[in-house]
Amino acid sequence: MSDLYLKLVSTPVGKSAAQTLGLPAPVPLRRLKRTDEPFIEGDVLIGAANGAKAIATLGRILGASAASLHHATGPQTLSDSASAGNKARALTLPPENDRRFSALVFDATGIRTPDELRAVYDFFHPTIRNLAGNGRVLVIGLDQASCRKAPHAAAQQALEGFVRAVGKEIGKKGATANLIRMVNGADEQLESSVRFFLSPRSAYVDGQVVRIAKSASAPATNPVAPLSGKVALVTGASRGIGAAIAQTLARDGAKVIGLDIPAALDDLQTVTDSLGGKALACDITDENAPAQIADFAEEHFGGLDIVVHNAGITRDKTLGNMPEHFWDMTIAVNLSAEEHIDETLLERGLLKENGRIVCISSISGIAGNFGQTNYSTAKAGVIGYVESMARQLKNGVTINAIAPGFIETQMTAAMPMTIREAGRRMNSLSQGGQPVDVAEAIAWYCSPASGGITGNVVRVCGQSLIGR
Repeated sequence: MSDLYLKLVSTPVGKSAAQTLGLPAPVPLRRLKRTDEPFIEGDVLIGAANGAKAIATLGRILGASAASLHHATGPQTLSDSASAGNKARALTLPPENDRRFSALVFDATGIRTPDELRAVYDFFHPTIRNLAGNGRVLVIGLDQASCRKAPHAAAQQALEGFVRAVGKEIGKKGATANLIRMVNGADEQLESSVRFFLSPRSAYVDGQVVRIAKSASAPATNPVAPLSGKVALVTGASRGIGAAIAQTLARDGAKVIGLDIPAALDDLQTVTDSLGGKALACDITDENAPAQIADFAEEHFGGLDIVVHNAGITRDKTLGNMPEHFWDMTIAVNLSAEEHIDETLLERGLLKENGRIVCISSISGIAGNFGQTNYSTAKAGVIGYVESMARQLKNGVTINAIAPGFIETQMTAAMPMTIREAGRRMNSLSQGGQPVDVAEAIAWYCSPASGGITGNVVRVCGQSLIGR
């Protein structure tokens, strides 16, 4: 369903009326149009606190982009910014008023005490007004596992509050702010995440924190088709978010097995036929479903590289009015089934080395939701499952979760108008997301270059005001 309010305030008359009435005037988000378009263009300013650990790597990544790269100079707290490399030209702060930055990127890994947070202020205070519409703020910090002293941990944790607050300030521009936390020595694993967060692929990902660990390798990939040669299973693929996931993974080069219930086979076949993939009609709650899925994957492709657990249902009632089959079915589809499928695939060795598992949680699993005790329980369970499995998986296999917020689907289109409008506006970007926003985040997780990313839960919600 289209957002008529967003269309209205995108016109000069509508925007003026919204400003007069004090109403939100969301900026239409720029999303990926072509797979071969640069991940970032325009002027990009990079800065670093003294002692920065990732500035050279960031300079290399951004120096190879289509952007015009500058490094901050002026304040003594930012002197390590010059380590961005010879592709970055010095720019004295504050910049001229008419300069607009596509992105502001800051390496905060060198900050060890709260006093040293002054470097964050010195970089962003004179530049944040120069951030362009649909711009990006990206901060690189250290994972707290790398912080042995309390002041160090406090200073690095402070970055999370900073980024989330900045996201709420710049959302009116359609701009986003995110934080990458890396363990010491993991800077070579940054590239896929830097490219994602600075690109239109992350249009609806805002105020998020991603943790990156060391990994055996971060192989170079074809940026147009990074999943070439990979085989992906997508459950619930017949429509909506599931269909968008299947389409996006296929766009990136993967062969897709789309799975859905037998009643949805016609729609599923339409999706998979258009992608040159294969359809599998299967009720994932059936006792024999894991073996059926494993047999199908082995017979047709010899195994899987990617498993996306997208299938889900809602059966809403307040707890006192909820029949037991509503509870049982919701837990079975949204949580138990994915555990059983993964267990079978792993036991039979059908998830290949450096494989990817992605689960769909929800902001309901983070914040809870009225009338959805069953759904919120299941989606919170998904988070616990991902965090635990990340510590157990071997052979380079990663597991992560996406927690969507308000996404424009058939389900949200059926909501009462007042609830639908509240869902759209109660985030920093003041609009709903699109199914492709969820799909793009999943494709980032699935990239061969994302081996350092595991055990994460990233919300695709425009920095929803609900939850954390």
